[in-house]
Amino acid sequence: MTSLDMALPNIDTEQFHTPDEARFANKGASHKPRILLLYGSLRKRSYSRLVVEECARLLNHFGAEARIFDPTGLPLPDAEEDSHPRVQELRELMMWSEGQVWCSPERHGAMTGILKSQIDWVPLNLGGVRPTQGKTLAVMQVCGGSQSFNAVNQMRVLGRWMRMVTIPNQSSVPKAFLEFEEDGRMKPSPFYNRIVDVMEELMKFTLMLRDNKDYFVDRYSERVESAEQVSERVNQRAI
Repeated sequence: MTSLDMALPNIDTEQFHTPDEARFANKGASHKPRILLLYGSLRKRSYSRLVVEECARLLNHFGAEARIFDPTGLPLPDAEEDSHPRVQELRELMMWSEGQVWCSPERHGAMTGILKSQIDWVPLNLGGVRPTQGKTLAVMQVCGGSQSFNAVNQMRVLGRWMRMVTIPNQSSVPKAFLEFEEDGRMKPSPFYNRIVDVMEELMKFTLMLRDNKDYFVDRYSERVESAEQVSERVNQRAI
């Protein structure tokens, strides 16, 4: 019996791995960081869309490849088959992305159904793979009145449920209708500066995590489960 067996008797020693700092080295991915941006309003002058457009400009300047998904025409979850072309487009972008930005208006003290519907179309498992696991996430909201954080708090819970790495910084823009020019560009302000901060932080986390994603999301409980499944298959009487 090893010292580990004595100290932690419930542990499967073959699947118990000590985190190794040497595994965190940057492997130098050859492509630009891939960032998907989602927004939560279909209005012609959607302030959540204007925010993600500003974010995309910043991300592209930082060296990312940013893509914005337009939710127009996306059916309600379960209202159509998942073979619907807009659903397939969204799922392909989810798989493509290494990081994401979610921006929603706050409506009735919560994120909008439009933003939530986009997330609800993405299953926790897609062909045996969790399409959002280990991806970085930045959450943002726009407000029609005074500043609030209800929507970003909800999105943090949702991001955790989707097993995403939600960065510490976030943005909430109060009275968003006052913060944009007629051409849709955001005015200089502390709120704009915060958006720059959030995108800068998202880029840093994405660059750090994307080459190491598989290592960061490798879990003891799942290794044990896999080992048990293999043992059961090998030892069954008939195949």
